[in-house]
Amino acid sequence: MTLGDTGHSEEHRRLEMALEVAGLGEFEWDMAGGVLMVSPRMAAITGFPVGPMPAAGTRSLEPFIHPDDFAAFRASLADQRPAGGQYEVEFRMRPTGGRTVWVRVTGVLTRDPDGKPLSVTGIVEDITRRRLEEDQRQTLMAELDHRVKNVLATCQALALQTAKRTTSLDAFLTNFGGRLKAMGSANELLTAARWRGAAIDHLAAAELGAIAPGQTGWEGPELFLTPRAANALALALHELAANALKFGALSVETGRVNLRWTRLADGGFEISWTESGGPTVSSPTRRGFGATLLDQVTSRELNGETSIDYRPAGVVARLRAGAAAVAPRPETVPEVPAARAPETVATASGPANLRGARVLIVEDAVLLAMELESGLSDAGASVIGPAYELEEALGLLNQPIDAAVLDANLNGHSVTPVAEALSRRKVPFVFATGYGEAAGAPGGFDAPVIRKPYDVTQVAAAVAELLAVNTPHP
Repeated sequence: MTLGDTGHSEEHRRLEMALEVAGLGEFEWDMAGGVLMVSPRMAAITGFPVGPMPAAGTRSLEPFIHPDDFAAFRASLADQRPAGGQYEVEFRMRPTGGRTVWVRVTGVLTRDPDGKPLSVTGIVEDITRRRLEEDQRQTLMAELDHRVKNVLATCQALALQTAKRTTSLDAFLTNFGGRLKAMGSANELLTAARWRGAAIDHLAAAELGAIAPGQTGWEGPELFLTPRAANALALALHELAANALKFGALSVETGRVNLRWTRLADGGFEISWTESGGPTVSSPTRRGFGATLLDQVTSRELNGETSIDYRPAGVVARLRAGAAAVAPRPETVPEVPAARAPETVATASGPANLRGARVLIVEDAVLLAMELESGLSDAGASVIGPAYELEEALGLLNQPIDAAVLDANLNGHSVTPVAEALSRRKVPFVFATGYGEAAGAPGGFDAPVIRKPYDVTQVAAAVAELLAVNTPHP
């Protein structure tokens, strides 16, 4: 062996090592002879047989490429052909053993003097992990977008509902600001726990810890709540605390509030709010939005029930939650963060005319459903529902419906079965959703889409337009 042979062998060995470390597989495609030479490394990545295999054209590779990607594979090669002699394409291999492999193929084309393709030399890279990470990022971004829009839409509905039940700007700012602060504290706890949930004692500390020092106390077993239940309980505690500060035990220095919770045999929990040492209590003559929140929102979101007893010695409230409100405790639970200052959002103008229309509302966020019901009723509609769950919505389809407002996702279940049933009956509907599908309406339905956060007058106007379009003219 000559010195030159030794140098060439060493260079080849280094190249082999580099390909091995990089996880790359090499190939040589003799296009003139119709033969593809597959290396062992490429075979390990793609599933191609090692050695020579017939490959007269790209059609010969079809059995190895995912059927959904083959057309795009050929089109990509055709698009790159005029640019010169380099190619780069990404596609999925046909699944083997239940595993789908993404590959990136890079090659250099050589031609004869007349420009006829002779061969392609290139490498194959397994990019499955990268593509999965990209897909996960896209999924997380879509979920974040949905969550943020739902929070903003809930704030908007909270502002409108608060405004309808207050008689002055100062009262509105106080009531709404407090409710928004309660939501902010709960969301801060949820964010700190990566949205796995929040501990009851942290929720209690966030709401009661800063008010009337020395007059509040809380105790109970360690319980970790789902994000939905945590938000609901935060609002409930705020409403009770606001009422105690204004009219109850915390309105005087001698008053006290005790919060206790116990675990129930069915996996849920019961929490009791007891006021003492304050002024004599009597039942309210007017039902405010706070009472509505406690009665409807909390009991719905906690999958349980709420009771308030206006005893002369002090208010006693009990909130019972189902097992679905309790989440597994994470390995580490963050400390209670400091409360944030409230923010405000703008309200909107009046609704369209829906006099006599029977409109179905399907929305899993109770506050948003309440706002929709209020706004559509103000516009003259006869509201059917609201339905908060998929089965509940399907159960309401056996009655006359002129139009519907649908949330795309109901507690993790697609609203598609409801949309399909309405489509078969030729009942028009509009999607009111926090998901940002770029391709139009969810599920590919031919329906208007209103993105959260929205003004209920937008929904009313969309429903009115649907009814106008679908009303036969004489």
